Amino acid sequence: MRVGVLQFFSWPNREIPLEKVYERALQRIAVMDRSGYDAIWLAEHHFTGYSVCPSVHVMAAHVAGLTHNLRIGTAVTLAAMYHPLRIAEEIALLDVLTGGRINWGAGRGFEKREFEAFGVPLAESQARFREAVEVVLAAWTQPKLDFHGRYHHFEGLEVLPKPAQQPHPPTWVAATSNPAIDWAAAQGLSIMMDPHSPHHEIARKFERHRDGLVAAGHRAEGRQIPMTRLISVAETDQEALEIARRGANWTAGAYVSKEALAAFRPGEENVEPVDHYLKDVVVHGCPERVVDQLEELRETMSLSYLMLAPLSERSFELFTDRVLPQVGRCPGSP
Repeated sequence: MRVGVLQFFSWPNREIPLEKVYERALQRIAVMDRSGYDAIWLAEHHFTGYSVCPSVHVMAAHVAGLTHNLRIGTAVTLAAMYHPLRIAEEIALLDVLTGGRINWGAGRGFEKREFEAFGVPLAESQARFREAVEVVLAAWTQPKLDFHGRYHHFEGLEVLPKPAQQPHPPTWVAATSNPAIDWAAAQGLSIMMDPHSPHHEIARKFERHRDGLVAAGHRAEGRQIPMTRLISVAETDQEALEIARRGANWTAGAYVSKEALAAFRPGEENVEPVDHYLKDVVVHGCPERVVDQLEELRETMSLSYLMLAPLSERSFELFTDRVLPQVGRCPGSP
């Protein structure tokens, strides 16, 4: 399977200088660049210590100057909060400057505070997101952009530069709900899967997307569908469980409340957030056990592209040294 890393810039309890958070992340990315990983995926968040990266485009430009082999992805650009022409220009510019190493991931977002702060009505967020994706793809592929939507109107507008990758950089949309999955499939877009849904929901969503692609007349086979899993690796299973428990507590407290779990476990009630992560989301154990779990997920949820979110630096180190060689596939290999 291909393996990338979903890079958060978490700042728990403000225990260290924020500059140190960025330094450690960039050190990790340098290791990835020489270790056979496919891509670094940069996570955009605002107004929270859960991840202090308000501009994945700026961060991508910095990462590009420090790497040579990695693809650089956004996971995601919160497209409803931007003017779509800025997205089209900036991602295309990044693609040119990196010699075609950019992956574009777009998402709607769901944090009410972010929409309020940026003046985007939450009720309009879905429509704005979808229209933004349409505008960006049209700006990249039309010599001169003609577009007339609900929020944006352009006539004969030459959007420059065009991306280095043709017809455009590989593109994914984050999709958690059934309507989002169905829209992506109808448009022929690939999806990326979130780090919060349980394994069985990831499998269901993958099948729904695949069936939707076929029904809409789009190719379903051969697509890379990144699936994000939180990972805890240690020398012993017990150590890994403790790291996983700390990560579950932090994630549940900082980002996903018990009420929010309804979006990730539809039809299920009274599930404690920490149990949700430990039992159904986090892959944890010694390196050998993690290899076995990933091989099982390859079968049960069609995992062919793992977007890894390590819960500790030691987890990343052990994964790189002892798990990646067993499950990973270098970019370009069959």
